Amino acid sequence: MSRLFRLGALLTVALALTGCAEPAPESESESAPEAPAAKPPAEKPAEEAPAEKPAEEAPPPEPPSTANPAAAQSSGKAAGGESPSDDTGSSGPKAPEIQAAYWLNTDPLSLADLRGKIVVLEFWATWCPPCRTTIPHLVKMYKKYKGKGVTFVSLTNEPRQRVEPFVEKMGMVYPIGGGSPTGRTYGVRGIPHAFIIDPSGHVVWQGHPMGGLQEALETQYRRRP
Repeated sequence: MSRLFRLGALLTVALALTGCAEPAPESESESAPEAPAAKPPAEKPAEEAPAEKPAEEAPPPEPPSTANPAAAQSSGKAAGGESPSDDTGSSGPKAPEIQAAYWLNTDPLSLADLRGKIVVLEFWATWCPPCRTTIPHLVKMYKKYKGKGVTFVSLTNEPRQRVEPFVEKMGMVYPIGGGSPTGRTYGVRGIPHAFIIDPSGHVVWQGHPMGGLQEALETQYRRRP
């Protein structure tokens, strides 16, 4: 009898333990009516609507004549980044003015002040691996044309605290402008991207800094009076 009594006691304990696991599901079932509140994640596809934003970026190409040199030349630019015309020094659109919140390696610059010189304008960022690969190439070109009527200007939209130590570490000795919104003005969609602006202030070439920039710059340099 004592054995049966113990067995019954054990079964009672087992049933009690099994029952303890049920309240959780029950409480969940009680809160089930509130489950719809958790459904918003399923509505995330609607939140992903911003993916349609590219359509909002379409407007820039509309004014290709002046505000967007990249778009203005893209229709006539070859894959290698050549100018629409290599026969005239001012075949492209007029280059919009450049802006920067701060400058490194130079006093504040403007295209108006650089009129009469050839300007190599590059857009880049510290987080961009291809930009890093391009830096030694630009440093070499900068040193070659320094003091010969050619000015190199590199613009990024990043803050000073991130850019300044990077510039020192990479040995970027040419003028750097930071906190700049000018990339949008030029219609830049990918970096690194460079433009050559002739002495009259017109964009005559654009493309990847290592995709024909050196040859195009040499051509413009030979055309100088």
